[in-house]
Amino acid sequence: MLKALKIVTFMLIITVLGLLYKTSIQQNSVSIYVIISELLNFKARNQNHNVNWGADNLVTTQRTVILNPGEILRKGNGIIFLETTNNIRPSSLVLCAIESAAHVYHDRPIVFFMKGLTNITTMEEESQIQNNFPSLASYNNVYILPLRLEEIFEDTPLLAWYKKINVTMEHHWIHVSSDACRLALIWKHGGIYMDTDFISFQPIPEVDFVAAQSSKESSNGVFGFRPRHSFPWNSMENFVKNYKGAVWGHQGPQLFTRVLKQQCELPTFKALEDLICGNISFLNPQHFYPISYPYWKQYYQVWEKFPTFNNSYSLHLWNYMNKGRKTVVHGSNTLASHLYQQHCPYTYEELKESHTNKSTTLSN
Repeated sequence: MLKALKIVTFMLIITVLGLLYKTSIQQNSVSIYVIISELLNFKARNQNHNVNWGADNLVTTQRTVILNPGEILRKGNGIIFLETTNNIRPSSLVLCAIESAAHVYHDRPIVFFMKGLTNITTMEEESQIQNNFPSLASYNNVYILPLRLEEIFEDTPLLAWYKKINVTMEHHWIHVSSDACRLALIWKHGGIYMDTDFISFQPIPEVDFVAAQSSKESSNGVFGFRPRHSFPWNSMENFVKNYKGAVWGHQGPQLFTRVLKQQCELPTFKALEDLICGNISFLNPQHFYPISYPYWKQYYQVWEKFPTFNNSYSLHLWNYMNKGRKTVVHGSNTLASHLYQQHCPYTYEELKESHTNKSTTLSN
């Protein structure tokens, strides 16, 4: 009898412990998530220049891992790229821009927002998308996320403008929507925005900055701010108040130049120095535009001696000027080919494989 009682008591204890364990799991999923996060972070710290932001930047549920750009970019130091067309096959220049940034800013998240990926909702789906871009597979800090305009414009002056505009009547909608998105994203999340035709060389040391395209003209192809900085907000207000979508550049470089001039008189650059406009650094054109737009074809020409660009943080290849669709050819020895070799080697190797496959197909 005593033995039977002991067995019953033992079974009751096991049942109670099981119920307590189940309840603990349900109530403390966050604690388990933290443990997993720390394990993944330990792995990341032991990889060479491959920082795995994965678990540290996700919001979890009990069923799946949901994409959350706000979490991925929560530290305010991300690098943001945009694709505002529905194209889901980026060119080699776009991939080179992302790869070079992933290498230079190896301890920051590199986020590529693509309009054609609106149905992506989980990290599992995002990982599947990344499989289509093998040149980026070695960089654990790269994220490819959907670009949802209304979601991005929420809580900014741009939302009301976006809801009332007739997109079909816009002459430059792809560019105008890109101008708008970059402002909202940097205001919300902070960090650095770059166009997808910039090849990064070295980290930009400034935090709150815009880049001069010429002596008295700002660009909006690369800029950076802390989250909630007044400059992107003032730019969004000016964007809406003085909207002229049919005028090329009015919502982009001209917008930044207008807002800067409200804060200070833009003096002429001397040598390589940067300027200060209020609480913003106005960076010298040599840092990004050592080859100005009238001479953009030089990137696709063979040079006897390649320039070092020692004073540049990244180079703008002026893709908008490239109406003839000049591309980088593996082994061509052009300046652009040299830049690919040095700053996006995986993308460059993909070009070699693509060229080899085409040659094999033709020979067959």
